[in-house]
Amino acid sequence: MIKLKRVWYLLILVVSFSFSQENLYTSFTLPDHLTKNANAVLRYEKFNIAINAVDDVTITEKRIITVLNESGDRLIQAGSWYDKYRKIKKIEAVIYNNYGSEIKKFKKKDFIDHSAVDGFSIYTDSRVLFMGYKPTSYPYTVEFDLEVETSNTAGLSSWSPISDYYLGIQKCEYSLIDNANLGLRFKEKNLDGFKIETQTNANSLNYTITDTKALKPEDLSPSFENFTPQVLVAVEDFQFYGIRGKAKNWLEYGDWVNNALLKGRDEVTLETKQHILEITRGITDPIEKAQKVFKFVQSNTRYISVQVGIGGMQPITALEVDQLKYGDCKGLTNYTKALLNIAGVTSYYSIVEAGRDIVDFETDFASLAQGNHIILAIPKENDDLIWVDCTSQVHPFNFIGDFTDNRNVLMVKPNASEVVKTTIYPDSINAQFTEADIKILNDGSMSSVLKRTTHGTQYDNRFQLERQSDKDVKEFYKERWDYVNGLEILQYKFNNNKTKVEFEEDLNLASRNYAKLTGDRLFMTLNAFNKNTFVPKRYQNRKLPLEIQRGYVDEDNFVFEIPEGYKIEALPKNLTINNKYGVYEVSVKFENEKIYYHRKLLIKSGKYPKTDYDKYRDFRKQVAKSDNSKIVLKKSS
Repeated sequence: MIKLKRVWYLLILVVSFSFSQENLYTSFTLPDHLTKNANAVLRYEKFNIAINAVDDVTITEKRIITVLNESGDRLIQAGSWYDKYRKIKKIEAVIYNNYGSEIKKFKKKDFIDHSAVDGFSIYTDSRVLFMGYKPTSYPYTVEFDLEVETSNTAGLSSWSPISDYYLGIQKCEYSLIDNANLGLRFKEKNLDGFKIETQTNANSLNYTITDTKALKPEDLSPSFENFTPQVLVAVEDFQFYGIRGKAKNWLEYGDWVNNALLKGRDEVTLETKQHILEITRGITDPIEKAQKVFKFVQSNTRYISVQVGIGGMQPITALEVDQLKYGDCKGLTNYTKALLNIAGVTSYYSIVEAGRDIVDFETDFASLAQGNHIILAIPKENDDLIWVDCTSQVHPFNFIGDFTDNRNVLMVKPNASEVVKTTIYPDSINAQFTEADIKILNDGSMSSVLKRTTHGTQYDNRFQLERQSDKDVKEFYKERWDYVNGLEILQYKFNNNKTKVEFEEDLNLASRNYAKLTGDRLFMTLNAFNKNTFVPKRYQNRKLPLEIQRGYVDEDNFVFEIPEGYKIEALPKNLTINNKYGVYEVSVKFENEKIYYHRKLLIKSGKYPKTDYDKYRDFRKQVAKSDNSKIVLKKSS
């Protein structure tokens, strides 16, 4: 009996001990609040950077992540890139099933070795090792271990613990120690509101985040980088792919780019030099010269990504672009800059974070980690700048569109580099004007002649139509006006005015049953060709602020000719809504047997607190309701 009690007591101790120790390899121990809205949970991560010398860095990482479903597979991040300046000393992974039992082990030789081509790059010096695992069931857990040695002390990995939506975090640690006294710099962003512990001094950083719920994306929220925690890191003295540098601010960083990456790479063939001098001869206006050169580059080169050279950051020489007739954003920008210099036009190589979302450079924190694209700035009078994207063969001169608009970028100038803002397209410039004459027949069919003109970012979203096939053009309109029953595109014509940055569409349209015939009545929508039914999602507990990155204005004028023998039972009332989010105006009148429909919708760009979201949503609901309103035509007795 005594023995039995002792065994039972020991069993209780073992069980108590096992439950007091968090088991990171099974999903059973995961708290419910971390799995809510999560596709994966980061159980534990320890990321260490040790700077041993200006050309010697050791990076270690341990990462344990439980994948809850198929969508979570992409959150594993079990892999690493390498090249001759970055060596993978150790890379291993172990897969555990839902009960925490090991089911598969990956040694370095088992990882897939692949060129780090990104889908656009034709040439690259980098390769990547990644774990190729196809799960047979969920959940499962991956334990990943990595050790890397590199001679690069520039472009150090910053801390961004929340790497994506739908990722819960139990514990994530980051540490950096500067044993070489290279001048550690760091900047903290968006740490408030998260369970983060910090410990920093002149030579080391330590950050830990714990117990963080998975984030869900929300309509019209700020860019992910602008509300999730980050710590940007850099050192003043650095080496990058064998090139030494020193930069504690953007001025010094720009000098390094100019001297280490660009200097001596602007020669072209004598033939090209003579041609540039010939096409700009007699022109005194530098902007007109620049237009000639830009047109030459567009007509004689094409874009191919080439990720070689100093860390993929140095452009291939202007001579190579001149001879090969292709280059990436770096090479084509450097080439255009070289040609402009021949023509006597000043221009500046500029680094930007490109993309649909507007992401700014940190004006007070210079680092190689910022920027993924190169564009060209050309100064003109009154310190204004003209911006051109040298990779585009179709965009007008002095138009960069929504890929690089309205953001802080580094403009590299000899001994005077600075962070400046690219072109801002005001809401009123991002305009679309539509006019249509619409004839309604007594069987409900319709024919129409329509003219549409777009400007600004709306131009950017439309001018590519002229390069599409006939099938794709007609499909575009049918999808855009899918609420028009039986729509037929009978004829279309485009005019792309690159000087005005204006795109015109002229169309002849028909619909077999635009209006619904019921007895002696015809039911039809007045907003024939610009119905906007977008209403943002409803959230019971909105988490994020409201941000409208780009505003726009649409103005429509439709004239309806109604069938003979019909009269209008009732016209809708005119409507005007004017608030801080936008303006919506609709007016309808009946004169000379015709209906005149005028509509204007202005959406204003801006940043608003999350408490404004429901008000903005109500505004869009009113717009959608009005745009969908109908009138009734009744046949006279």
